[in-house]
Amino acid sequence: MDALFALGDRASAEAIRERLKDPPSYSAVRTMLSRLETKGFVRHQEEGLRYVYVPVKSRKSVQRGALAKLVSVFFGGSRAQTAAALLRHETWTDEELDTLSAEIEAVRKDRGRS
Repeated sequence: MDALFALGDRASAEAIRERLKDPPSYSAVRTMLSRLETKGFVRHQEEGLRYVYVPVKSRKSVQRGALAKLVSVFFGGSRAQTAAALLRHETWTDEELDTLSAEIEAVRKDRGRS
């Protein structure tokens, strides 16, 4: 999905394949795209003899789904454990930490208004 989004939300299987690091075979990419289509993530349009793939879901929606899966599978559904793991195992700049702190404060303020 990331390769498709990076290519401007519209790409052939070959263009997607070329975008991947250590790309699998062309047929493997087509199989992956077919599975993504079955799951409702992409659809294809015929252009001459080739298919052009277009995302059905937005990048933000795909990111939320992937993050929810990561939190569920690796951290037992705990968002706090996920955030703590990221904080402990990454190198953060002061600017990044300030941004995170501001996000936490904004969530606290919004929660207080509800």
